[in-house]
Amino acid sequence: MKRYFAVAAIMVATSCTSNTNQKVALSAADSTSATVADAATPASIKLKDANVQSIYNGYIVLKDALVNAKFEDAQKAAAELKVSLTSQKGCESTAVTANKMAVAKDIASQRKDFTTLSADLIALFKHADVEAGTIYVQHCPMANKGDGGDWLSSEKKIQNPYYGDEMMECGRVTEEIKSAK
Repeated sequence: MKRYFAVAAIMVATSCTSNTNQKVALSAADSTSATVADAATPASIKLKDANVQSIYNGYIVLKDALVNAKFEDAQKAAAELKVSLTSQKGCESTAVTANKMAVAKDIASQRKDFTTLSADLIALFKHADVEAGTIYVQHCPMANKGDGGDWLSSEKKIQNPYYGDEMMECGRVTEEIKSAK
């Protein structure tokens, strides 16, 4: 148990977090793999901070490239995301991870680093001021050789970035990040 607390403390200390303590509404979702696509699109997510919005939009482009197994598109998206992360205080180590994905030699390496990137950005968006829309935290228990992996999405429908079309619907929604209004 102490080991879990130590790991959690390290993740919080090194994660990309916002400078403000803003409240967000979080709710556990009992949904498993969605079969009907939600109407949400990245444009339907509105964050108060423009740079945090840019980080979110870049993350979604990267995630979608991994979903579609588009290695070169993922490299480009990771490079662009690195720029937004570099300008966000507290996200310097996350920018390094994005850069690793930008210079990766294959999509398997990108997907491995995507786990760390996602963990950091989930922490950021849990503290971000969401003005409109819902950000879904999703989890695939089979990712990373059974260790699992999380990611963010603008819709409930599962589109797995760790496996793409090999196991597109493997996963479930674990949390929803919404406006506190």
